[in-house]
Amino acid sequence: MKCPYCGAESKVIESRHTEDDSIRRRRECIACAKRFNTFERLEVPPLIVVKKDGRREIFDRNKVLGGVLKATEKRPVSLDDIERLVDEVERDLRNSLEREVPSVAIGERVMDRLRFLDGVAYVRFASVYREFKDVNEFREQLEQLLKSR
Repeated sequence: MKCPYCGAESKVIESRHTEDDSIRRRRECIACAKRFNTFERLEVPPLIVVKKDGRREIFDRNKVLGGVLKATEKRPVSLDDIERLVDEVERDLRNSLEREVPSVAIGERVMDRLRFLDGVAYVRFASVYREFKDVNEFREQLEQLLKSR
């Protein structure tokens, strides 16, 4: 890193992690001995969600969290378990190395995890996500859940 005062090279004196997952580095110029700070942040490329109608939007973790919270409402599921589920889904999506992900893939990942976390929450989420039209579709989903257990 070049010194902002004289343009010479600098050395790192101290490094610390900050609350926002960046790294604060205290540096000293080798030539003029002045000190300054730099911050390093991991640059994560945006993840684009392709909706059913073809629209594209930036992935919003809070939307996934909101859907899972509604599905688990009044269920014995801890907030830590919900956060972990959403973290796992986001990590899977980012690790897939795809820059564009269909919304269907996100919903399927959430349902796969909800199935093991809480059966009722799974059926609630599936009924909204899969847009059940009648009771038969709902019953079929319940039968599949029971068979898998």
